[in-house]
Amino acid sequence: MTSEDTPLTFPCDFPIKAMGRAGADIEATVRRLVAAHVCGELAEADVRVAESRNGRFLSVTVTVRAHSREQLDAIYRDLHAHDDVLMTL
Repeated sequence: MTSEDTPLTFPCDFPIKAMGRAGADIEATVRRLVAAHVCGELAEADVRVAESRNGRFLSVTVTVRAHSREQLDAIYRDLHAHDDVLMTL
């Protein structure tokens, strides 16, 4: 799939959510994996962390300035490939 095959208009702000076990330092993992695909540092305001009701899982939402569908696909591929990431949205 290419940038022409998406309803998104680039560049755009795009939220990426990844979930993992709370004890796995999932926030640092997601920050590192996403940061490898964006220009510059991730601002604190661009990252939100929420704990599950029972505290066993964390969701990390990173809003990135996406420049292409290929960039987003690469981020999701890296997140899916990491053992500590259980799910992405």
